[in-house]
Amino acid sequence: MDIKTSVAAQSYAIARQAALPEPKTESTDNTFTKMAEGFANTLVTGETTAKAALVGDADPHSLVQALAATETAIETVVTVRDKVVEAYQELLRMPV
Repeated sequence: MDIKTSVAAQSYAIARQAALPEPKTESTDNTFTKMAEGFANTLVTGETTAKAALVGDADPHSLVQALAATETAIETVVTVRDKVVEAYQELLRMPV
């Protein structure tokens, strides 16, 4: 299996998981752990594809696709972080 097929299959699996409804029985810790693992896997995939492209084992299209997925994941994490910080600051402003 070449790297292009592998990246496409992994991207599809991630997108499919994101579209599935979450069962109500999972704990918050477990959901957060899955999201963190998905983020880490996206970063690893992007890095692996970039390394493969540097040595000529991956085509430019798969590199751009992997880097776009990585950029989207990082932007999402930064947005979530900003919202958490904003919510925390709102809590601090509340009168006791």
